Amino acid sequence: MQERHDAPLAPLTTFRLGGPATRLVTATTDAEVIETVREADATGTPLLVIGGGSNLVIGDKGFDGTALVIATKGFELTGTHLELAAGEVWTDAVARAVDAGLAGIECLAGIPGSAGATPIQNVGAYGQEVSSTITEVIAYDRRSGETVTLTNDDCAFSYRHSRFKEDPARYVVLRVHFALEDADGLSAPIKYAETARTLGVEPGDRVPLTEARSTVLKLRAGKGMVLDPADHDTWSAGSFFTNPILTAAQFAEFHARVKHHLGEDAEPPAYPAGDGHTKTSAAWLIDKAGFTKGYGTGPARISTKHTLALTNRGDATTEDLLALAREVMTGVRDTFGITLVNEPVTVGVAL
Repeated sequence: MQERHDAPLAPLTTFRLGGPATRLVTATTDAEVIETVREADATGTPLLVIGGGSNLVIGDKGFDGTALVIATKGFELTGTHLELAAGEVWTDAVARAVDAGLAGIECLAGIPGSAGATPIQNVGAYGQEVSSTITEVIAYDRRSGETVTLTNDDCAFSYRHSRFKEDPARYVVLRVHFALEDADGLSAPIKYAETARTLGVEPGDRVPLTEARSTVLKLRAGKGMVLDPADHDTWSAGSFFTNPILTAAQFAEFHARVKHHLGEDAEPPAYPAGDGHTKTSAAWLIDKAGFTKGYGTGPARISTKHTLALTNRGDATTEDLLALAREVMTGVRDTFGITLVNEPVTVGVAL
């Protein structure tokens, strides 16, 4: 276990933003993770858990407490059952699962971050979510002081949400178990229309696993969603806002605003979201509210490749980023009556 004091946190995040931590601990075993958490709780020290740093917005003043980097390793495949240590690099785990000929997470290729973070956010993209394959999560329960096993139902997964995100101070994820599928080298049924079009197949079709993964990686790279230190469009947290899910009444009001602002022929994206709800596109809202690709003149701007990504052009501060986020949120709210919700976790700051 490594320990540093007054340690910079910006290099540990994909935004490359944020001040230092009073104390930075890097844990390489579950026991070290638990020991550090217990020590912080026993002394009343604020604790910040860091995985891959791809979903964090840390304030310029940093973090006055213990920052814990989970760097545990473990990739265990038994038949179609996969167990990942929380510190495993997610993109590498997806590649290894595909190489093993197992389907279920291939369309989640290229998503930065650690395996332990995936159930917290219920990570999803291109028609797949981890909630569809996670069977259980092993976590340290800070309330009981014990290691616990949570089933898929226990995790209370929903769109970009979970029990872990609902109560962020309670659980520290240690290991994640997945049930994958042996489909003779084929992918799970392709659900996302853009992926199907690019592959030249119909939604519901299966394709070779390697082809599904490589296609998703190309689509993500074209939107600046695959990490590249030389490309400032990837100095981001990926999608900064979640796609709004609206009630029938909210969607009717939104639809009327769209007609008012964009003309009677305009139709917003609309996807069934269960229980009479409709999901629309945050990227579409941002673009139609006037915040197009590359928007901004300062050190924090919208990506030149995707309107949903806010980026650090190299010398931004967290306050620069937040100012841009607030400008976008205000513009979308004023135009369409929808308040966007940030997807990354904020530390020491708020929108």
